[in-house]
Formats: sequence, C-alpha cells, structure tokens
Amino acid sequence: MKLVRYGNPGKEKPGLIDAEGRLRDLSAVIPDLGAAQLDDKVVAKLRRLKTDTLPLVRGKPRLGCPVAQVGKLVAIGLNYADHAAEAGMPMPKEPIIFLKATTCIQGANDPVMLPKGSVKTDWEVELGVVIGRQARHVSQKEALDHVAGYCVVNDVSEREYQIERGGTWDKGKGCDTFGPIGPWLVTRDEVPNPQRLSLWLDVNGERMQTGSTRTMVFGVAKIISYVSQFMTLMPGDVIATGTPPGVGMGMKPQRFLRAGDTMTLGIEGLGEQVQPVVAFRR
Repeated sequence: MKLVRYGNPGKEKPGLIDAEGRLRDLSAVIPDLGAAQLDDKVVAKLRRLKTDTLPLVRGKPRLGCPVAQVGKLVAIGLNYADHAAEAGMPMPKEPIIFLKATTCIQGANDPVMLPKGSVKTDWEVELGVVIGRQARHVSQKEALDHVAGYCVVNDVSEREYQIERGGTWDKGKGCDTFGPIGPWLVTRDEVPNPQRLSLWLDVNGERMQTGSTRTMVFGVAKIISYVSQFMTLMPGDVIATGTPPGVGMGMKPQRFLRAGDTMTLGIEGLGEQVQPVVAFRR
C-alpha cells in the first residue's frame, strides 16, 4: 500500500493511493497515520479494505510527511563508498549516526528554504526507513520485521554549518525545511528487498545523483540492528540511510543550491519529490 497524509500543514488527514493512482480518504478508518497506526495488525486491517468504497479526494491537495509526529529522524553518514570518496573522507568501519531535528520535517513537495546567510546548501536523495514497532538490541535477522515501510527522503544539508563551523554535523542538517519526506509511505510487503532500489536526483532538470541501494556500505538490516544498540527505535521513527555520489560538495568546482532552483528526486517504487528552492524568510 501507498499511505499518505494530505492537506494543509498541521491539518493533514490520512489517505491511501489506490491501484489507479487516485487519492482516497482514510479518515473514517484511522484518525491519522502515526505511531499507533504503523503496527502490523493495523496495516493488515488497512490492506483488507475495499479501496473502491473509500471516498475519493478531489483535486490535488498537498501531501505532507506521511508519518505524523515523527519521534526521531536518525540519519546515516557516508554510507556509500563512492560518496565517501567524493567527500574526501575514509569509508566508515561502523555506521556514522547523526540526528536531524524533527522541526526540519516537511512534505515531499514543499519549498526548501535556504538558511539565513547560507552559501553551501546541498542535496542528498536517500532511502527512508519507517519503524513500525519498537526495536531495541535487535539482530540483523529480525531487523526488517520492525519496519512499517519505506519512503523517499531528501537529506538537505548546509555544508558550511556541517563541516566548517565546529562541533557535530547536526547543525548543518536540521535547518527548517531540510527534511522532505514522502510523497507516501510504501508498506514493507511491497518492498521485498530494500537493497535493490535505484535512486536519482536532478537539479533544474540536470541529473546529479544516480545510484542503487545495493552499493550501500551497510544495508538496511545492519543499520536498524546497529542503531538499536544505542537508542530504542520507536514506531514512527524514520531512518535516512545515506546518499549515493553526486552531491554538490563533491563537484569540481563545487555547486550549491540557489533560490529559484528546483530539485526533483525519487526512488524506484517509492515515488518522486519536487521542491522549489526559496530564499530565507521568517
């Protein structure tokens, strides 16, 4: 299933995309699409619905983040060897973990706003993993059983803040609008192997990133198992699993986003995002 949350920010309703690509309302079935609705039993109930009996949603409403009230947005750094090389950093021996502030989360097609004074805002298409049930010290064998589904994430990053301003990466990762997620959550039954997905990202129609999750340094099961050793993963948490090569920081000369640019990105079977880049505003 492709599950969505649609409507104005803060007033989103739950929905799903039917077999014909039409948006249908789920408000009479579930109150929202949050932690309580990501359990396997609830997802199974939704799967049994006769979708043609659900109300059709007219027009093309905004699609918000497909998960309500994300508790943690965990990210994995340098998880593709060729991206580590373009960044001039050694390939990690263990997953690099950082957190993106949940205040950066937004819908897939909402504008991305350049931070005040930013000169090095960059793009990163990533596979997002949505946790469906609590994961604490889980094995790799059990890890994927804790997944509700998968989605597209753009790990937008301000490289000066991330690398040149001291401290941790987090300050360059959690700026407002730096976490587009969606357009929908694809339940795990439709993604039998998350290590066989192609990823891509364009800026102004020019291809920047092309990759495949099969070239991850650490696969999805390893990441979930590893992260769960250090923090309990809860239903509704999202993990961004790293980006393939082609980011602006790795280009010669380097290239970064400017107001007026448009990012278009997607992952095989998980949908597409389109984000206009806008100047800072309060």
